Amino acid sequence: MKLVRHGDRGLEKPGLIDSAGSIRDLSAIVRDISGPALAKASLDRLRALDPASLPVIPAGTRLGPCVGATRNFVAIGLNFADHAAETGAAIPPEPIVFNKAPSCICGPEDDLILPKGSAKTDWEVELAVVIGTTASYVHANEALGYVAGVCVCNDVSEREFQMERGGTWTKGKGCPTFGPLGPWLVTLDEVPGLKDLAMHLDVNGERMQTGSTGTMIFDVAQIVAYLSHFMILEPGDVITTGTPPGVGLARKPPRYLKSGDIVSLGIEGLGLQRQRVVAFDDWTAKVAAGEPTN
Repeated sequence: MKLVRHGDRGLEKPGLIDSAGSIRDLSAIVRDISGPALAKASLDRLRALDPASLPVIPAGTRLGPCVGATRNFVAIGLNFADHAAETGAAIPPEPIVFNKAPSCICGPEDDLILPKGSAKTDWEVELAVVIGTTASYVHANEALGYVAGVCVCNDVSEREFQMERGGTWTKGKGCPTFGPLGPWLVTLDEVPGLKDLAMHLDVNGERMQTGSTGTMIFDVAQIVAYLSHFMILEPGDVITTGTPPGVGLARKPPRYLKSGDIVSLGIEGLGLQRQRVVAFDDWTAKVAAGEPTN
């Protein structure tokens, strides 16, 4: 099952994707794709619906982030062996954990805003996990039972803020629009092969990242279990699990995003994202003029 949130920014409504690829509205069934709606019983109820009985949403309607009301956005760093190698980093003995601000979450085709003072904004295609059931001190062999589904994430990163300004990585990871999620939240019954999903990312049509979840150091179950020993994971929490090689930081010379660039990315079975890169001042001018920002 593929679940979506559709409509204007901040006013998104729940929906699902039918077998023909159309969006069907779920507003009469659940309030949002968030919180209690992500529990197994709720997902089973949605799965049992006849999509043909639900209203069709017009093609071209904006898709928002595929999960709403996220309170905790956790990320795992250097979790692909080939990405660690390209950066010259040692394989971490335990997951490297940092936070992205929930306020950075946006839709899969919303503009990607370069923050004020940015010179080194980078891209990272990642597999993100959405929690469906409260998890605390769970074991890896049961951890997937706490997951509602998975989706594509672009873990956008400002490398100067992250690495050259002191403190933790978080300050380079949580700027507005640095967490596009979607297009869909895909339930695990549709993606049984979480350990071998192809991943890619292009900038202006040029392939930058090609990889697979097969090179993850810590898999999804291990990550969920590990984090549950340090925090309570709640329904709607998002965990983004690391990126394969090909980031701008590791290129020789390094390459970073600039205004006007188009970033396209996807993961096998989880859909595609596309973001237009916009300078902060240009974006604020668009907002002031009432122009669309996605």
